[in-house]
Amino acid sequence: MAMFYAVVARKSTILAKYAQCKGNFDQVLEEVLRKVDRDGKLTYAVDAYLFHYIASDMITYLCITSEDFPRSTAFAFLQDIMARFVRVYGNTAKTALPYSMDSEFSKVLQNQMRYYVENPEGNTVNKVQSDIDDLKQIMVKNIDNISQRGERLELLVDKAEGLTTHSAQFQRQSRELRRAMFWKNVKMYLVIGVVGFVIFWIILSISCGGVHIPKCRKH
Repeated sequence: MAMFYAVVARKSTILAKYAQCKGNFDQVLEEVLRKVDRDGKLTYAVDAYLFHYIASDMITYLCITSEDFPRSTAFAFLQDIMARFVRVYGNTAKTALPYSMDSEFSKVLQNQMRYYVENPEGNTVNKVQSDIDDLKQIMVKNIDNISQRGERLELLVDKAEGLTTHSAQFQRQSRELRRAMFWKNVKMYLVIGVVGFVIFWIILSISCGGVHIPKCRKH
């Protein structure tokens, strides 16, 4: 279950993109973008991968996922990306040059992709029923495997690189968890030590006639 690629484009002009791993995404994307001829939402199936997109006001927001990735999460990601993109760039995207937003917005794509991959269910728990019904209306189509140039259309993804990235993230999270548990244990031992000392001092004070332990000092 993974999300490999995300892009914001105006027709066939790519404005910003981010790839989680290596693959011939742009080659297949070119064919998919040719088929986006009006505003709407749709999912295209290419072999074992799904191309989800939202087209709105001349701009297409698209992501590529594995076929087992939740469609609701994919479209929640796209809605999020669309809102952020429109808020930052507005109508300037309609006349922008290719990749003119890539240096800034690719980081947004990366961060939001990581968030939605690591929280696939957390983003849909609070969805109202109308959103669920809307998802049912989004069709899934099998794309023609023959490109306009007569070549066979096939998406090739180097998942090893993505697995390496996820492995590094897992190791970092493990280190952070171990560090957090260490300091949690330190705080717990300090609290136990303080409480133990206070109890000992109370018992000693009672036995020795007060806080200044006068009886015990005589000995």
